[in-house]
Amino acid sequence: MRKILIILLLLTSSSTLWAQRPQREYDKDKLEAARVAFVTNRINLTPTQAEKFWPLYNQHLEERSGYMREMMSINRQAGESISDSQAEKLIEQRFQIQEKMMQSEKAFTKKITEVISPVQALQLSNVNRDFTRQLYRMQRDDRRSRHSN
Repeated sequence: MRKILIILLLLTSSSTLWAQRPQREYDKDKLEAARVAFVTNRINLTPTQAEKFWPLYNQHLEERSGYMREMMSINRQAGESISDSQAEKLIEQRFQIQEKMMQSEKAFTKKITEVISPVQALQLSNVNRDFTRQLYRMQRDDRRSRHSN
């Protein structure tokens, strides 16, 4: 019953989130609440696990976002007219960032497996992908329903 309620909360808040906002705008609090509910439900976090898991997870997401911003910066530079030597430097920088991301992921996994089970940790990456897909699907369906009216 609890799972059904969490899923309904997720679907209701996510559909409301997309339906009420103009394109490219969203309510960050609702999105975060939906993500927390989705992940908590899908990997079956207990309240004790959740209390310890979410601070670690949020810190990891912030760190990962920083790395992704660096990668986007490199990609923007690569889109410009650059020399071969500049391109080689950018390639090396990209590999260095990817290595940092891998080390960060390993450290994060080690930390969270002290809080959640290895099975839950393994499920986490699929759950994140599923949540993103669910949001895209809901946004697409909302656009289709608005255009068909």
